[in-house]
Amino acid sequence: MLKDKELSGQKNEIVGTKSVDMLYGKITSHIDGARKSIQKTVDTEMIKAYWLIGRDIIQEEQSGQFRAEYGKSIIKQLSQKLQQRYKRGFSVQTLEKARKFYVLYQQDTINGKSPTLSGISEIPALSLNLSWSHYVELMTVKRDEVRDFYALEASQNKWTVRELRRQIDSFLYDRLAKAKDKHQVLQLARKGQEINNPEDAVKEPLVLEFLGVPEPHKLSETKLESALINNLQNFLLELGKGFSFVARQKRLSFDNSHFYADLVFYHVILKCYIIIDLKTHELTHADLGQMQLYVNYFDMEIKQHDDNPTIGLVLCTEKREEMAKYMLGEKAKQIFASTYQFHLPTEKELEQELKREIKAIEHDLAKEKKDGE
Repeated sequence: MLKDKELSGQKNEIVGTKSVDMLYGKITSHIDGARKSIQKTVDTEMIKAYWLIGRDIIQEEQSGQFRAEYGKSIIKQLSQKLQQRYKRGFSVQTLEKARKFYVLYQQDTINGKSPTLSGISEIPALSLNLSWSHYVELMTVKRDEVRDFYALEASQNKWTVRELRRQIDSFLYDRLAKAKDKHQVLQLARKGQEINNPEDAVKEPLVLEFLGVPEPHKLSETKLESALINNLQNFLLELGKGFSFVARQKRLSFDNSHFYADLVFYHVILKCYIIIDLKTHELTHADLGQMQLYVNYFDMEIKQHDDNPTIGLVLCTEKREEMAKYMLGEKAKQIFASTYQFHLPTEKELEQELKREIKAIEHDLAKEKKDGE
């Protein structure tokens, strides 16, 4: 009888513990949600405050007839007085950022959008998904259209400040814009990255600086693959929107032979598999032939009826454009090659790459014209 009571008490205690755990889970979700909401409100109000601070500083400077020494003087004095009252957060540097913020984000420079920060009608439309720290990073971008692109992408993809900084430092906009005409580049700035075709999902080059591999050190393909898997979150950020990891070393078997695709992803926007093959050398015809095999196998054996054709991407140290064109033929719309590097690109490197691609396009056009004569 005593044992029955002890067992009953233990069961009640277990049930009680489970009930408390469930209640704890619900309550903590409410608290965490409220804190996030409060933080978002605080961020929005601080952005409004910095914009207004910048406006007032500019207006005071204008009354001082734009004298540079006058502007520096009032910001310094203002900083001292504000820090006496608020202790921290209003250094000369912060006030100068607020001033720049107003200059860059006046209402008439925000593509004619209606105000959304409410309260004061003249405050321009600014993304509610971005914090003041995001805007501090965006203000480092000199070109207006490029700044608009990063703001849009950061808002849509919910980039952290660190992720935004990395995308700016890796010249994401310029890498995406290289393969586009003037109209497409304009759309890129206004609408962000739109992925409608397979080529829209491919960057040139891919930047893998997060691996921490110093140039000119070379990794074996196996070690490169392992390094990418160990840094999968960063790799997905670099690949871009839509990529979802599926498998590593996916085995393809036929004719009593086994082949292994290095990395397999599914692209949720293009609705297709993307196979990535890693090479630590210059692109060869054998690499392209191997990728054709993988793509054909996936299309015939793995993809579902509602999937689009599989895309193959060979990552290599150097491309050979003409060889790829003649080797792939019709498959050129499904199979791509892209280079990679282990350091953040410089503007000079991007300019050189752009000139090289323009030269290649001009060569192809000239050849087509000659063939047609």
